[in-house]
Amino acid sequence: MMKPVFLIAFCCSILSGFSQVTPAPVEPPVNSTVEQQLENITENNEDMETEDDSYIQELSQYIKHPLNINKADENQLKDLRVLSDLQLQNFLRYRDLFGNFLSVYELQAVPGWDVATIQKLRPYVTVSAALGFMEDMRSRFKGGENNLLIRATQILEKSRGYRQGPPQTNSYYMGSPQRIFMRYKYNYKNLLQYGVTGDKDAGEQFFKGNQQKGFDFYSAHLFARNIGKIKALALGDFTVNLGQGLTSWMSIAFKKSPDIMAVKRQAPVLKPYSSPGEIFFHRGGGITIGNRKWEATLFGSYRNIDANFVADTSNSEDAFITSLQTSGYHRTPAEIDDKNVQRQIAFGGNVKYRMNRLLLSANAIQYNFKHSLVKAADPYNLYALGGKNFGNYSFDYSYTFKNLHFFGEAAITSKQYPAFINGVLLSVAKNVDMSILYRNISKGYQSLYTNAFTESSTPSNEKGLFTGISIRPNNEWRIDAYADIYKFPWLRFRVNAPTEGKDYMLQLNYKPNKQFEIYSRFKAEAKSINFNPQEFPLSPVVEQPRKNWRTHLSYKIDPRFTIRTRTEMVWFDKKGKAASEGFLIFADLLYKPIMKPLSGNIRLMYFETDDYNSRLYAYESDVLYSFSIPVVYDKGYRYYLNINYDFSKKLSVWGRWAQFIYPNRTSIGSGLDEIKGKHKTEVKLQIMYKF
Repeated sequence: MMKPVFLIAFCCSILSGFSQVTPAPVEPPVNSTVEQQLENITENNEDMETEDDSYIQELSQYIKHPLNINKADENQLKDLRVLSDLQLQNFLRYRDLFGNFLSVYELQAVPGWDVATIQKLRPYVTVSAALGFMEDMRSRFKGGENNLLIRATQILEKSRGYRQGPPQTNSYYMGSPQRIFMRYKYNYKNLLQYGVTGDKDAGEQFFKGNQQKGFDFYSAHLFARNIGKIKALALGDFTVNLGQGLTSWMSIAFKKSPDIMAVKRQAPVLKPYSSPGEIFFHRGGGITIGNRKWEATLFGSYRNIDANFVADTSNSEDAFITSLQTSGYHRTPAEIDDKNVQRQIAFGGNVKYRMNRLLLSANAIQYNFKHSLVKAADPYNLYALGGKNFGNYSFDYSYTFKNLHFFGEAAITSKQYPAFINGVLLSVAKNVDMSILYRNISKGYQSLYTNAFTESSTPSNEKGLFTGISIRPNNEWRIDAYADIYKFPWLRFRVNAPTEGKDYMLQLNYKPNKQFEIYSRFKAEAKSINFNPQEFPLSPVVEQPRKNWRTHLSYKIDPRFTIRTRTEMVWFDKKGKAASEGFLIFADLLYKPIMKPLSGNIRLMYFETDDYNSRLYAYESDVLYSFSIPVVYDKGYRYYLNINYDFSKKLSVWGRWAQFIYPNRTSIGSGLDEIKGKHKTEVKLQIMYKF
């Protein structure tokens, strides 16, 4: 316990002693709502953190080069993820009616906009005269920023995968324990960008063995926006986002959170891809052309993907795939055998037509595989995705009428299984907003690379109704609440019967000024799962409720220092046979002076849970373009220290030290990731050079 406390005190004395004048790094602010949304993504993805950092990249670019609201189109404004679609449509109509804005403060006159919205938007926008076409094109090639980023991460303690190897076993990590990420990127105001990335996960080989060419994963992209009638042009790696996420949605997307107006999916159809994740992108080309009323997109992709391959030695035509791999890991001989064994061809398109307040859109995507996908013959897999060819086709719409915004998508698969999502955003009063969303997705509806607003991680086998309300009695208080009631008509993994569930949340937020903010949140949910500790022949399905109460406070002491603290408790299956409880508390100290070369932050956390069922999640600050959301359970401590130093306007360095301490354990983790001892320590170093 004394070690992290001494470290915090020591670092505070160092941070306060620096006085050199150098511009601090430009980083996008991550508010409490976004933190909760990212925590929900990790929890819904079975503790797998998203590696899509495109959102942070885009906001960082807009902070350095604010978006001209007199020139910005609908897709650029959607990139900011600040405005609801109702606010966005009101803004576009206001600008069409009254012409260019003279000042950012004129945004207060836009219907449905409040001070809080403008404050969130203010760092990313400006008002200026538009450049001529030729001047704009010349600026794209000469006025952008070249950026080279290199990041190295390592767990210092050696896990079992590095301690064992042949001839004792064939299950071991063949490479070094460092994770290395490299990205070169040229970017001009998100209008023209190109670059290349390379990524090596911990345990993968590097310039040896199966990786003679260096990184295990390479990616390259060229992306341009707004070249006359060409709205977007993508070459190399890119993402495709269609409708409300039933047919395709590859960019990061949020689900249930205190931001109840964010239930609608909104993003450009084509977006560049330069993140370290190896799964959610296409590789090929795409183009979007259009005018004020029409817009059409076509795209095509060819790439090899990881899969569990089952070969038939007597007939190669009978070889098949049992599942597609999504981890991106190629560390062990078995994982290397699964690398790139499946060929995937994807192509499709989108056509949009806008007429005043009505937007109609048609979407299609088709997949073709080299080997058939054949799932295990378990009952829950009866309607699973299979075969060599399949497609998803949909129609989506949105319509704004006064203070109402309707939206939805109706989709169908090539096997004729339907899915529907419909919703409405309401501005009930100047200080009251509501959202309602209904989804009805058949048990046979299957899709790849999708992210709709559903309880499940993928849109399939689900019916549900979500309702949310946000009340702002004044500029200081905000009340957010939602209720989501859903059911799964067919079996699911580890659930041997049709089930129902419910999810409720109430959050009170108090922010009297820019220096102080506190919110308190109560969340209750109930899901069903197989529960069979007595090992009966048939596993009964039991509802297991989970309740969570969190209070989070942030206070800016002065222009340099901010403190944050959180207390959170969880009760799992409180009156049931699997009852467990959990608790965490942490304190943060953030140091970020204006026009100084050094900034940093420190956290000290204590947590205690009965088991994994009462686990908790907490967003952590990290190096630029990165974040961490570790799952915490058992009993122990966690602390971390982040440091950023700008040697010049061109060269910046980040360092991170993070450690788990479990006083009562002799090992941490399981399988090849098992570490002997009570500590798990992560070290990270990042260097960024701009030229």
